[in-house]
Amino acid sequence: MAEQRKGETPEPQLRRAKKNGSRLHEIVEILRRNDIIHGLTPQKLRVMLEELGPTFVKLGQIMSMRSDMLPQRYCDELKKLRSAVAPMPFETVQEIIAEQYQKPPEEVFSFIREKPLGSASVAQVHAARLKDGRDVVIKVQRRGIHQIMEQDIAIMRRAAHLLRIVPKAGDVIDFNGLLDEFWTVSQQEMNFLVEADHLEHFAALNDGVAYATCPKVYKDLSTASVLVMEDIEGIPIDQTERLRAAGYDIDEIGEKLADNYIKQILDDGFFHADPHQGNLVIRGGRIIWLDLGMVGVLSNRDRSLLRRAMLAVTRQDIYELENAILSIGVVKGKVNHNEMYEDIRIFVDRYGTSDLAELNLGKVLSEMMDIAAKHQIGLPNTVTMLVRGVLTIEGVLEDCCPQTSLMEILVRHFSASAFSGADAERRMRHMLHKFSGSAEKISDIPLNLADIIKMTVRGQTKLNLELTGSEEPIAKLDRMVDRLIFGIIDGALLIGSSMLCTTNMDPKIMGIPALGAGGFLIAFLLAGGLLLDIFKKRQ
Repeated sequence: MAEQRKGETPEPQLRRAKKNGSRLHEIVEILRRNDIIHGLTPQKLRVMLEELGPTFVKLGQIMSMRSDMLPQRYCDELKKLRSAVAPMPFETVQEIIAEQYQKPPEEVFSFIREKPLGSASVAQVHAARLKDGRDVVIKVQRRGIHQIMEQDIAIMRRAAHLLRIVPKAGDVIDFNGLLDEFWTVSQQEMNFLVEADHLEHFAALNDGVAYATCPKVYKDLSTASVLVMEDIEGIPIDQTERLRAAGYDIDEIGEKLADNYIKQILDDGFFHADPHQGNLVIRGGRIIWLDLGMVGVLSNRDRSLLRRAMLAVTRQDIYELENAILSIGVVKGKVNHNEMYEDIRIFVDRYGTSDLAELNLGKVLSEMMDIAAKHQIGLPNTVTMLVRGVLTIEGVLEDCCPQTSLMEILVRHFSASAFSGADAERRMRHMLHKFSGSAEKISDIPLNLADIIKMTVRGQTKLNLELTGSEEPIAKLDRMVDRLIFGIIDGALLIGSSMLCTTNMDPKIMGIPALGAGGFLIAFLLAGGLLLDIFKKRQ
C-alpha cells in the first residue's frame, strides 16, 4: 500500500489507491486493445495516446518534437494529435470561477460567452466582458487536472518498462527523462499566476519592439486557476490569404518573426517554448505571441556558449565547438576526445561550407545534441526546450513564409551585435583584460626558465606525460595482470592443499585434512570465477 500522506486518514488513502488501481486497469486495457506486445507502428502509437486521454495527448505532443529520442516517422505522426479535447460544461466553468473569486462570476463580468474559444488538455478559453466594457478572454483550468496528471505520471513511471518498445538506433528511449521534462513543463503551465508573470516579463522585454508583443494580463483578476487577458482579435499567422488581403507582406512577417525569436534567445534569454501556428496572430501590424505558459530561460553564460557554438559552426572551428558543447553540458562519463573531435569534424565539414540560407537551424542544433548524447554529455532541459522551440518556429516559417531562413537571420544578428557600440565596448574591455593578463604571464617567463634550468642541473626535473586514448589499452593490461595474479594464487592454493592432504593433520573431513579441503574449495571457486570472467569477455 502506498505511504500515507501526512494528516490523511486511512479511508481517503484507500479511496486514492482504489482510484489509481481503476485508472491503471483502464490504461492496461487500452494498451492490450492496441496490442502493444507485438510492437507499435507510428499510427498505432498516435491512436493509443488519443484513447488514453488528455495527459497522454499532451505527452505525445511533446514527444512529437523530440526527434533526438524518437525516429522521425514517429514524430511526424504524433504531430497529428488533436490539440482540442472535449470542453467542460459551462456550468462547471462558472463554478470554478466562483470558487476562485469567492463570489458569483456576474459580479466581475457583464457576460461570459458560453461557447468556448478553445478547449485543451489543461484549460479552456471563453470570451467575456468586464463591467467597465473591456473585452477580455478567460482561461479556466480544468478541475482536478493537476491530480489527474500527477496520477497518470505516477502510473507511467511504474510502467515505464512497458513503453520501452520504440527502436532508435538500437537503443531504448529514456521515458523517465521524458516524463521528468513533461511534468516540469506541465506544472509550469498549470499555475496561471506563473503565466501572468511570463506575460508581464515578455511585454517588458519587447516594450521597444514596434512589431511584436503579447496580450495584456489583468493580474488583479487572475488566480492560479483563472487567467484574465485582453481579447486579441487578429489573423492567425497561417492564414496567409487573409493576411495578403489585409495588405500584409508575408515575407516581411517571416523576417520579423524570425528576428524577434532570435532576439528572445540571444538577447533576452527568455523565449517562447511552444511557438506553433496557434500561438501566433497578426493584429495592427504587430505579431502577437499567445499562450506563454511554457517559456525557456537562458542564463548569460548559456547564451554566451550558444553564441560560441553557432559561430564555431559558421567558422568551421572544431576545437571551439567541442569546448562549447563540453561547457554547456554535464559530462556523465569518460569522454573520448579523439572520437568526439572526429564526430565534430564530420559535422562541421557537412555544414560549415553550406549556404547559410539553406541551413536548417533546428536540424543543426539537433545534430549537436546527438553528438553530446553519444559522448555521454547531458544537456540542461532549457537547451532541449530551445531546440524544440527552434524546430517548431522553423516549421511555422516553412509553412507560412518559406523564403525566410532562421539561420540567415541568426548570422545577421551576430553581425549586427558585433558592430554595436555596447558590444564593441564589452569586447574591447575583455581583450584588454586578456592582454594585461598575458603581459603579466610573459614577464614571468625568464624567471620560470631560470627555475627549470636550476632544477635540471640538480636532477629534480620531472616530466608528466598524458597519452590521449591510452586508457583502454592500459585497462586491458590491468585486467591481464589481475588474471595472472589470480592464476598464480589459484595454482599456489592447489599445490599447497595437495601437500597438506599428504599429512595426517587434524581435524579431518572424510579422511582429508580440513585445511587442505578448504584450500581446494577456495582454489576451485577462484578458478571458476576466472573462467567465467574470461568467457564473458569473449561474448
